[in-house]
Amino acid sequence: MSSSTSTPAPTPERAVELRANLSEIRDRVKSAYANSPFACSTKEPVLVAVSKYKPASDISGCYEVDQRDFGENYVQELVDKAGQLPQDIRWHFIGTLQSNKAKTLANIPNIYAIHTLTSQKTATALNKYLPETRTTPLNVFIQVNTSGEDNKSGLAPSLPPTSESSELLDLAKHIVHECPRLHLLGLMTIGSLTESLHAKEAGENRDFDVLVRTRDALEVCLVKGEVVGGKGKWGDEQGRLVLSMGMSADFEAAIRAGSGVVRVGSSVFGARPKKEELDSK
Repeated sequence: MSSSTSTPAPTPERAVELRANLSEIRDRVKSAYANSPFACSTKEPVLVAVSKYKPASDISGCYEVDQRDFGENYVQELVDKAGQLPQDIRWHFIGTLQSNKAKTLANIPNIYAIHTLTSQKTATALNKYLPETRTTPLNVFIQVNTSGEDNKSGLAPSLPPTSESSELLDLAKHIVHECPRLHLLGLMTIGSLTESLHAKEAGENRDFDVLVRTRDALEVCLVKGEVVGGKGKWGDEQGRLVLSMGMSADFEAAIRAGSGVVRVGSSVFGARPKKEELDSK
């Protein structure tokens, strides 16, 4: 492992724990994918290990067993960790993103994806501040509030295929046609706790179903736009928008519903301390 500064390693006991946790989650991802309707037509979902509030040494422990995708919720925490850890890590920002933080995020050399884009202003700022030396576009997901909860960020999912305009469609078009340094990779949702618990019991999650239908409708609109105004860059190698949905409690249901990215934190790293507990130290 190489990095710009010396990175603390986990204790031997912690390294064993992290390795075991990660192995279990990887096995569950593989099993859920193998038993999904998409096993023959899509790639195995990407596992993003959500390392919020966890030390760089924990990330190092996972890195040593070939984990490369990590998710962070706070810009400064991501900046600090990215400066300590190897450059081949693929950082995923999964927290609330304000446009005034776009420049800081855009200048992290190995920032791989933003999962929480909700405005044209922030998309424009990211596109503006990405360094000219960057050789690949920055992947972005538009966050969709599939549960309609007031405490959740994200755009409304209402997008019938015949819709001429909606906030979601307008943002997607803006990214595709006005932000050449960004790549609209897909859509992201968190979903409600109620649906998450329901998924654990019944294996189904209505919020995930909403995101699938929204993705399908948005693709219709984007393809229609290509016919009218020319092709922009969006989706994966198969021309499909990728879904980022599913966390520790419900990632298996998300995979069965077609998720291409799952964001798992506590099942890999253990319970997180509360923010106020960290601030008091």
